[in-house]
Order: sequence, then C-alpha cells, then structure tokens
Amino acid sequence: MRKLVFALAAVAALGLVGGAAHAEMKKVRIGTEGAYPPFNYIDQAGKLQGFDIEIAKALCAAAKFDCEFVVQDWDGIIPGLIAKKYDAIVASMSITAKRKEVVDFTDKYYNTPAKFVKAKSLKLEIPDDVAAADKKLAGMRVGVQRATIHENYLRAKFPDVEIVPYATQDEANLDLSNGRVDLVMADSVALSEGFLKTPAGKDFEFVGPDYNDPKYHGDGAGIAVRKGDDELRLALNKAIAEIRANGTYKKINDKWFDFDVYGK
Repeated sequence: MRKLVFALAAVAALGLVGGAAHAEMKKVRIGTEGAYPPFNYIDQAGKLQGFDIEIAKALCAAAKFDCEFVVQDWDGIIPGLIAKKYDAIVASMSITAKRKEVVDFTDKYYNTPAKFVKAKSLKLEIPDDVAAADKKLAGMRVGVQRATIHENYLRAKFPDVEIVPYATQDEANLDLSNGRVDLVMADSVALSEGFLKTPAGKDFEFVGPDYNDPKYHGDGAGIAVRKGDDELRLALNKAIAEIRANGTYKKINDKWFDFDVYGK
C-alpha cells in the first residue's frame, strides 16, 4: 500500500490554554485517496491536487490547524481513520446512514448526482424509472468503484446487471475505454471532469437520468471524523461556513468547475 504524506504550510495561530495565551496550532492529519480526479489525485510531480485537497487546505487555514495529508487506498480509508492513522477524511465521501454507524460527519461541502456513461457508438436509452432501467440493462456489464455508494446502489436497484467492481474509478474508466464493460456508474462530476473531458473520454457520453436517492447516495460529501470527536467536527463545520461566507469556497469552486458544485 502506498502512503505518501504531504505537509501543508503552517498558519500562525494563537491558542489559549489554562487562561494563558501562547502561539499554538492543533495538528490534524487528513486522509485522502489520491485517485479520484478532479477531486483528489496525485499529479506527475507526485503532489496531491484537486478540489478536495484545496478545500481541505482552506479549512485548515480557517480553523488554524497545522495539517498534513495521508494517502490511503479507498477500501481501507474508514478503517484507517478508526485506527488513528489520520484524524479526518477529505475524499469526496458521501454522508450515508450506514457510514454514520461507524464515523461522524461534518456538514456537506458539496453534493452532485450519480450517472451512467456509455460509448457514443452504443445505441442505448435508459428509462427514468429505475425498475424499467434495470430490465433494459439486464445482462450488461457495469463498471463501478468498489466499496462506494454507487456499488451499493447498483446492487440494490439493478439486480439484473453484471456488476464489475474496481479498486479505483480510473480503472473502471479504462476498462470502459477498452470495451471490457458496457457502462460505468459514478459521481457525475468525477466522470465529466475526470474522464469525459479528457482525451480518453472523447468517444463516450452520459446516458440516462441523474441518480440521487438519499437512502443510498446520502446527503452530499462530508468530512468523516472518528465517533465522538465533536471538537474537530464542530471546528471543521465552522470552517466550512467561514469559507462559504468569505468567498474562498467560490474561488476554489470556480477554479475546478464551471457550475456550483455545492448543490442544493
């Protein structure tokens, strides 16, 4: 397992302990996947980039935290948090009831629907009705990142398709490009920015409706912290509200997207 640690620039902070004022910063380790463009990925220079990464840096600055990133494979990202390898997860993790059983979440910091992508050469229309869509897609191979809300949704709502799980979204997209699967399902923004708008995605397109069932897709992407870590969770909530109010969030949003990724 690869683990890379990237230190954030220190931000001066004033801490009050026992009534005495002195310069102090809370150290916070942030877990992220590093394999989910444009939200979080490792560039050719080996540095973490993406919307998640810039939001995390902005939140650390607002909360006056001394932060560092820890890269962790998606399958082990919640176990790593529980094992105290890091203190929070900023990795486009959807806030779901199932995950709330083992971790706590901040308020959302963005919310986008899921969609299918197919080859432009594939003549296919997907009905809006989910049951009808399942019958239409019966027997088709659908690629999806393993241990995600999208895999859970497919298994619950599309029992007649052949689900092909992958360790990363990039691997699923690659197999779609090579014709090993008929469709992929993932977050619409990750598919648009990380695949369709790249040279590899020029012969592919969205198909069918948006999927945003709160039971499976949750209430948007939030930051996961360990159960009971209310001090960190509340500090991050305050920082989210601050960067939303002072224009920092919009500046980061506009760098990565041409629409409001925060959602409704």
